[in-house]
Amino acid sequence: MALEDAKTQVDQAFTRADLRGLTHENTFGGATSFLRRRYTKDLGGVDLAVTGVPFDQAVTNRPGARLGPRAIREASCLQPYDPPYGWGYDPLGQIAIADYGDMAFDYAKVSEFPAALRGHIGGILSAGAGAIMLGGDHYCTLPALQAHAEKYGPMSVIQFDAHSDLWADDDMDRIDHGTMMYKAVKTGVVDPARSVQIGIRTECDDYLGMSYIDARSVHEQGAAAVVARAKELVGDNPVYISFDIDALDPAFAPGTGTPVWGGLASWQAAAILRDLAGINLVGGDIMEVSPPFDTTGATAVAGAHVAMELIALWGWTRRA
Repeated sequence: MALEDAKTQVDQAFTRADLRGLTHENTFGGATSFLRRRYTKDLGGVDLAVTGVPFDQAVTNRPGARLGPRAIREASCLQPYDPPYGWGYDPLGQIAIADYGDMAFDYAKVSEFPAALRGHIGGILSAGAGAIMLGGDHYCTLPALQAHAEKYGPMSVIQFDAHSDLWADDDMDRIDHGTMMYKAVKTGVVDPARSVQIGIRTECDDYLGMSYIDARSVHEQGAAAVVARAKELVGDNPVYISFDIDALDPAFAPGTGTPVWGGLASWQAAAILRDLAGINLVGGDIMEVSPPFDTTGATAVAGAHVAMELIALWGWTRRA
């Protein structure tokens, strides 16, 4: 890159004029917006908004996921030089993507958080944009699903996770990352018959009608079989993908609150996500990245790649 060109590539998080296009900016300098997209609260002309939710007050074990959005953004700066490999199109060139920043909330008023997040995601959707959420703990998925269901009706969910998050909890005021999918199914936000959980490797007494493909089955059957089953289940229904980073084995993603051995390898997750192309993806998230438990940054790198794959999936059926 010539010196004169380099001078124009400064802090594109603020100076980018076009919401589309690759970025050639030093990874080690500048503001770390997601994929060097423009930071903005103006959703005019935005196809897809990426937003952070730095909330981890619903975790069972180790906190730290509140630092996830910042770490994922920083790790994402390694990516926007080239289109993502294997997709056959350039999502960054075809989708108008903005970094909508982090949701603001009062950490001392936890009871107000669910409605605030539901309104935050709902505001993005009502502006005509799609939403990709960077978490944060997995409770955040429940208000996000509620916002999507208000627009699309009961959602199909493809959940990558070591845990089902279906533990019984009929106190709807409790804020718990281990019961969010139970509440989503029980309140009709999610259609369990058209949903699937991938990578499960902890016990669950009742899947409430949801299908699941545990981690061992992924290893033994392969990515193609997993994708075929997932596509069969969701059909053409609106789909939300929620990716808990602990779906990956701790060897690939140690920075999470409740790591469980025997999980997916990063190459398996990448193959499954890419081969899901063609589903009617309307929203998604990457959750439970907890940087304090990973000094290498590998977990955040994995999270950034998952988010990029979600963007590519979202844009696949909308590509020119």
